[in-house]
Amino acid sequence: MYHCVERNKTKVDYLTYFIDLIEELDFNIKVLCLDREFYSVDVFEFLQDKEISHITPVVKRGNAIKQLLNGRKARSAEYVMKNAQKQEVQLDIVIDVKYMKGKRGKYGCENLGFVVYGVKWPPRKVSNVYRRRFAIESSYRMRNIVKPRTSTKDVTFRYFFTIISFLLRNVWLYLQKKHFTIVKPGPITIDEDKFRFARFILFVEEWLRRKLRIQLVVQCLR
Repeated sequence: MYHCVERNKTKVDYLTYFIDLIEELDFNIKVLCLDREFYSVDVFEFLQDKEISHITPVVKRGNAIKQLLNGRKARSAEYVMKNAQKQEVQLDIVIDVKYMKGKRGKYGCENLGFVVYGVKWPPRKVSNVYRRRFAIESSYRMRNIVKPRTSTKDVTFRYFFTIISFLLRNVWLYLQKKHFTIVKPGPITIDEDKFRFARFILFVEEWLRRKLRIQLVVQCLR
């Protein structure tokens, strides 16, 4: 589902729209994984009132939160979140601790805090479930690589360009699974280095160049 963002609508408005749409389609929400943009009192109050299970990463803002995310063991805590309008909401915080071991050039332990509601999972499971949503983030990054640039405000054109970009990514995923799956027992493993997305796009560009007979060589006069 793709929806354009309008300035006069709040995050709660968008959540209401999509949650109602999910209910109309007769689906159930097992757990809603939201990014940091939804870290607000209004959003958490809305989701708690609707009794919708959710996981949202904690934003390290303020001394209380920074102190809460300082430790060496996985744990749970309670936190009262307030906003500028003096509204507040009670939150359950789950903190997973991972040792960096040189990843991204860092050492020591990293505290990963999440606001959780409606789930009674250990910190590591909360962290792992939320980590899966990064597949969505990566798909959008790939989409932006191939999505045509336009200044038009026509939503139809923008939707069309988005569909084309996602179609290209899905074709690449199909080719990867069909031709670059390692034959071995156990779960499916794809050798992603054999056929990167950038190489696939180069092949598509070359095919279009030949199909459209685009001239790359010009005769100089001197």
